[in-house]
Amino acid sequence: MNQNSIRSVRRTRALSLSALLAAAALLAGCSSVPLGDAGGAPVESRTIGAGSGASTGGASESRVTPVDLSKGANDANGGAQNIVYFDFDSFVVKDEYRAIIDRFAKTLAADRKKHLQVEGHTDERGGREYNLALGQKRAEAVAKSLALLGAADSQVEAVSFGKERPAVQGSDEAAYAKNRRAELNYR
Repeated sequence: MNQNSIRSVRRTRALSLSALLAAAALLAGCSSVPLGDAGGAPVESRTIGAGSGASTGGASESRVTPVDLSKGANDANGGAQNIVYFDFDSFVVKDEYRAIIDRFAKTLAADRKKHLQVEGHTDERGGREYNLALGQKRAEAVAKSLALLGAADSQVEAVSFGKERPAVQGSDEAAYAKNRRAELNYR
C-alpha cells in the first residue's frame, strides 16, 4: 500500500468512528424516561356514566390533597397574586407573570430576613418521577428569575410537589391549566 492509500483508509476509519460516536450520542440523548412515564396524557379506561364512583387509580387518588387557592397563600395581595402558571410540559416563565416575580424580588431585596418558598406543581398527566422533576424545574425557573431581579439565593427555596397537590380536581384542560403552576409563599 502506498501513502495515499493508507491516508485514505485512516480517513475512512476516522469518519466511520465519528459517525458511530455521533449516533451513540444521539441515542443517549433521546429519553431517560421509561415509556410508561413519557409525557402526554396517560391512557386509561373509564366508564362514563352515573353510579360507579370508581376509577382506575383509586389508591393514588386518596393521597392527593387539593389546595385551597382562595386563602391567599401567605400573600397580602390575595392567592392569585402569588402564582405563576405554565404551559403544558414547560418550565418557561411567561412575560405575563414578570410583575408578580418582580414584586416578590423587590420585597426580598428590601428585607434580607424574609424567606420565600417556591413550590412547583404539575397536572396529573405523566409519571410521578417525571412530574416531580418538571415541578422542580418550574420552581427553579421562578427562583432564578427572583435572583436575577435582586433576591439572594439564600432567601429562596425551590421545592417540587409534582402532581401530588392539585389546585383543582378534574381531568380537563381547564383543571390541567390551573394545576401547572409555581406558588410563591413566604416562610
